[in-house]
Amino acid sequence: MNRKGNAGMKGSPFPYLLLMCLTVCAPGTLSSVQEKADDPAGAQRNAIKVFCDVSRYMDYIKKEVPFVNYVRDRKEAQVHIMLTQRRTGSRGEEYTMTFMGQLNFTGLDDTLKYVSRQMDPEEIIRGNIVRIMKMGLMRYVSRTSLAEYITIDYQQRTDPAAVADKWNYWVFNIQTNNELNGEELSRELILRGSVSADRVTPGWKLHLNANAENNTEEYETEDRTISSSTRYRGFRGMIVKSIGEHWSAGACGSARSSVFENMKLSWNVAPAIEYNVFPYRESTRKEFRWLYRVDYTDIRYNEETIFFKTRENLLGENLSSTFEIKEKWGSVSWTMEGSHYFHDFKKNRLRLHTNVNLRLLEGFSLNIHGNITRIHDQLSLSGKDLTEEQILLGQRQLATNYDYFLSLGLRYTFGSIFSNVVNPRFGDD
Repeated sequence: MNRKGNAGMKGSPFPYLLLMCLTVCAPGTLSSVQEKADDPAGAQRNAIKVFCDVSRYMDYIKKEVPFVNYVRDRKEAQVHIMLTQRRTGSRGEEYTMTFMGQLNFTGLDDTLKYVSRQMDPEEIIRGNIVRIMKMGLMRYVSRTSLAEYITIDYQQRTDPAAVADKWNYWVFNIQTNNELNGEELSRELILRGSVSADRVTPGWKLHLNANAENNTEEYETEDRTISSSTRYRGFRGMIVKSIGEHWSAGACGSARSSVFENMKLSWNVAPAIEYNVFPYRESTRKEFRWLYRVDYTDIRYNEETIFFKTRENLLGENLSSTFEIKEKWGSVSWTMEGSHYFHDFKKNRLRLHTNVNLRLLEGFSLNIHGNITRIHDQLSLSGKDLTEEQILLGQRQLATNYDYFLSLGLRYTFGSIFSNVVNPRFGDD
């Protein structure tokens, strides 16, 4: 029986072939399975591609969030991350991070927020930005082979007991900024200071600000010393009441004194109303606001004006429209503002300010920034002839029918679509 069995095995090559295949292939197969389970580098190659639309902290983000592949072209990305921010009532910042799924993640979107305090250092701010970025990416990473290398850590915290706000939402800010520079034949001293107070709640917004500036310059020539001195004092105030998701009403006021503008004292009060086409809660991504106000102004001049006035009371109106949108393809914002005085409609001003940042094609972007103003309301121009020194040193305002500024930039980047590596040696280029 045994001899028969052995003879039967020798007569058929199939068992030997099967045994040889198992001997040769099995170790390779097991090795491949083991390599797949223990090869994070291989999984990294298949990590999700992310386009990070963040203007700050990118080097830090790449170091702290290494489990994705960062790409330079948004069209190559599976996830487009956009970070926007706006000032809070306590002078901190509300950061809104929007996650937009693309390609195989199309329709898988999310929005997370983080609010910083005014005194928070950069380390705290960027750490929390990274924290919410990691949280938002988990829903995408969990669908990839890299998920097995992710560990989630929960640090339990006890909710702080409710405390009364002794400042009643008021935030105060004191600031000074002074400059001293010079050469052998010239010197300049600039003294600046400001004080502000803000109180912001969902229902009300109050803002008060006072500032002052002195600018003194001296230039020495062969036969004399030329001196220039300008002075500015200003105060601004605003109170706004929220009326639903689209409407606001309030008033603005200001007072100022300016040698440059020939104003001994000018004060202004203006009731106003605003309508936002989009709900205010969407203001970090898009807004379309219309603001109308009526201005009453009382002015006393340092010198008699070109219209033979030393003091006058003026009534006018102002209408402005602001549109801003931030999307994956870039951002667009513009403000159109027009004003005039009721006693003479020819005394008017029209201003357009715009900023456009477009990602046109792969690696190609366009930026346009500028403003243009048509000016027909310079009522405070001095009636005296200006000296050459006053003109060249910018001590007095000059008559003009317009002013403008334009900046146009094009950028094209090509090469590797990946940008994961951070190398700080020798500083930034």
